[in-house]
Amino acid sequence: MRVSVVIPTLDEAGTIVATLRRLAQQGADEVVVADGGSRDGTVALARGEGVRVVVAPRGRGSQQNRGAAATSGEILLFLHADCWLEPGALGVLRRFVANHPGVAGGCFRMRVEDAAPIYRAIDAAAHLRAGVLGVPYGDQGIFATRRSFERVGGFPTVALMEDVILSLNLRRVGRLALLPARIHVSPRRWRQQGVIRQTLRNGCLTLAAACGIPPRVLARYYPIVR
Repeated sequence: MRVSVVIPTLDEAGTIVATLRRLAQQGADEVVVADGGSRDGTVALARGEGVRVVVAPRGRGSQQNRGAAATSGEILLFLHADCWLEPGALGVLRRFVANHPGVAGGCFRMRVEDAAPIYRAIDAAAHLRAGVLGVPYGDQGIFATRRSFERVGGFPTVALMEDVILSLNLRRVGRLALLPARIHVSPRRWRQQGVIRQTLRNGCLTLAAACGIPPRVLARYYPIVR
């Protein structure tokens, strides 16, 4: 089964080359960068690595939908530019989906790339949220079968929480799985915003979204970090 990787970008010149080269080493079947208007050379760097770049209105939902529409694989993997998969992870994904046809999607086991013990607690909470509640965040490497993704209409084009809403929609058409392979996540947001502050912000925003507060309102409380 072919895996199409979609990477939404916005001013990711500092991360995109390393991310694309790791994917090339893993033998990714197809990679599309969906850019939302970068001004730092991200697009040129991505094209220099030989991958297709599409341009979309700014916003991860619209960017990832545009990227998905430009791919042809049976499995869609949405990967943030500052996250990378451990060796062999794409093979694990292919085999799992092939052997579990009832699965709509899922994610990988997260490891924030910092040795501080607090990050292991963040990892554990992410595993619990994704594995038990079936609600992964985008930095956990959300994947979906193309059939399931198209059935739910793709990502919602909202200002925030597009990953949570997609996960909830996918749960209605099939099981979401937490794969054993790891995805390594940059700690830059936690470092810049503060570990406790960022963790509490994430939890509060998710709860607020579940209570029906519009994503455009929640986006005001989620600063952009590069």
